[in-house]
Amino acid sequence: MNALEREVKSICESESENYDDGIRGFILDLRQGGCSSGLVGSLVYYSDTTKFYDKFETEIQELIDNYTQELGYNNQLEFISSLNGSENVYNNKQLKNLLAWFAFEETAFHLFDN
Repeated sequence: MNALEREVKSICESESENYDDGIRGFILDLRQGGCSSGLVGSLVYYSDTTKFYDKFETEIQELIDNYTQELGYNNQLEFISSLNGSENVYNNKQLKNLLAWFAFEETAFHLFDN
């Protein structure tokens, strides 16, 4: 388990304490609303999401590279532009925000969606 996976696991377990059905309920809500809904309290503000991105940049870039290849995109930029919310990216801070949310969601689904 890499550093990103450990952090996401910890956050998910903490957030799931607010759910009667635990992690299952949290992941269901994450699937329905994503990070953009404000569900993950530690990833709401740009200051938080950019810090998260900077801390896990290597792992996030590996994740993007894997998805780019697995889904048959020509390059990472093409893949990133396909992400929900990419049309609202106008600066580096917004790009880091988008990629932090993508990485958190996909890592959580990988860890807990079974």
